[in-house]
Amino acid sequence: MNENTGKPRIAMGADHAGYPVKESIRKFLEENGYSVDDTGTWSEESVDYPDYALAVGERVAARKSEYGILVCGSGIGISIAANKVPGIRAALAHDVVTARLSREHNDANVLALGGRIVTAETAIEMVQAFLSTEYAGGRHQRRIDKITRIEVEEHGK
Repeated sequence: MNENTGKPRIAMGADHAGYPVKESIRKFLEENGYSVDDTGTWSEESVDYPDYALAVGERVAARKSEYGILVCGSGIGISIAANKVPGIRAALAHDVVTARLSREHNDANVLALGGRIVTAETAIEMVQAFLSTEYAGGRHQRRIDKITRIEVEEHGK
């Protein structure tokens, strides 16, 4: 948590295709009192999305940031890569409902978006839904526990 605002610290990353949307989200978050750890990229020059997924995933898994936000062209590749980091539950969302449900039902700690799929305005609405939604627990917890067992017990992570 950011001691000054009580808001969670957010790690962000994007590839070249997600850069414009990431920048819009970053500006929104900073203007609204969030501390942002921007792991890049910082331009639309071609880069590899797994590098940014790893950087954000490691920050969130190490609890240096409470949540992560990742953006690539479709959101697919960057979410797959982020989910390789033990402890990460990256959810690819396409609208406000899926962003909200990723937190409420799946306790997602990373939100993945497609910079070529959603507008910057929609992405910001999705981020707001993600960050304002609490995990519901209850019946969902046994499913999260099963995911953790797959990660830890089945694959020795």
